[in-house]
Amino acid sequence: MNSKAICVLVAIVAAVAGGGAWLRSGDGFVAEPPASSASHPGTPDRANSFESISLSDAITQGKVNASFSGNGREQLVAILTNSGPAPLQVRIDVGQMFVAAKNAVIITVEDAAEVHPGQTLQRELHTVAIRSSNKIYQGVYNISPNTVPQLDALLVYGRKHSEFSASAMQTAVLVLMENLPLSAVAKFTSATGELKSRFNTDSFRVECGDILSALAALREIGVPDSSLTMTIDPQLKIEAMIDPLSRPQAMRYYGISARNEWEFWRAELLSGPPATRHYALYGIARFYPEIAIEMLPKWARESQTSAVYRLAAVQALAETQRADALRLLRELSEDLGSETELGRAASGAADSLQQRLEQARERQTAGASSPAKEETPSRF
Repeated sequence: MNSKAICVLVAIVAAVAGGGAWLRSGDGFVAEPPASSASHPGTPDRANSFESISLSDAITQGKVNASFSGNGREQLVAILTNSGPAPLQVRIDVGQMFVAAKNAVIITVEDAAEVHPGQTLQRELHTVAIRSSNKIYQGVYNISPNTVPQLDALLVYGRKHSEFSASAMQTAVLVLMENLPLSAVAKFTSATGELKSRFNTDSFRVECGDILSALAALREIGVPDSSLTMTIDPQLKIEAMIDPLSRPQAMRYYGISARNEWEFWRAELLSGPPATRHYALYGIARFYPEIAIEMLPKWARESQTSAVYRLAAVQALAETQRADALRLLRELSEDLGSETELGRAASGAADSLQQRLEQARERQTAGASSPAKEETPSRF
């Protein structure tokens, strides 16, 4: 055996004796990577090195110093300092309450903060007011031991439905806690005069879609519609159906199918609540423009028709967003006369429609002349 072969043999024996530090790879030998320290028993794993503790317990046991500031509605900032010798994972649980004078809010989205000894960090937390009397201002809050058991099912619903907006959650909470009337939270003007709540609730007004989302959530967790003051008011139904953004939700909530939607509008117009019956003309104009263009000018000209209906017919024509409606409105303005309320309404509606049509044409022209942009994928 030549000397080169002997050297290779010695190397192999040494590798075996050394515990396999060398392993065959193809026609040669490569070094085996050293064992990770994580494979040694007794090496602490990172997840196990943090003590998990609720925020309230951490404060009570003196392990964390904390200060809180919030606006009394959807936002609370926590500043946490680990004052102990061990790293902590501080849990901020859903339902945890914070108070400032007569204001009270609760956490709606759970969070957890990993805080090393001596470390200070800031956390922005999601909250809702549990009282419509909350004053909306930036102030200092304290953690509270109190709980609100009647909100437990709603908070669970919120955790399971990521699409449930903060505004809808806030509305649902106030409906459950105080059974507020529709006029206390709706942005639209009440057709029958506002049923005032004891407090100014302007800070809690939301769109139709948020109100419907709140009511749908309450229905799903078992709260009967009949027990809620808000559902008694019929205006929500037609307002939500008129609004293109909330119309799909309204159709689901009220069980209106595409097949029977026209019957809904017809019934509202002929036999709906007197205060909102004429609202149906706006819905017909938006979603059935061909019918509206034929029908509404006749209503506007009919002298035996109520002035409320005639005015609504004129204004609704502009909601068709059709060029032929512009011509009809100009004709109505001339026929009815500029000295009459209806004539002035027709002229104003025509000007508004003309402006919207011009803006639509400008957008269309700008879109046609601009080079196509590469669509950015949504991160959702």
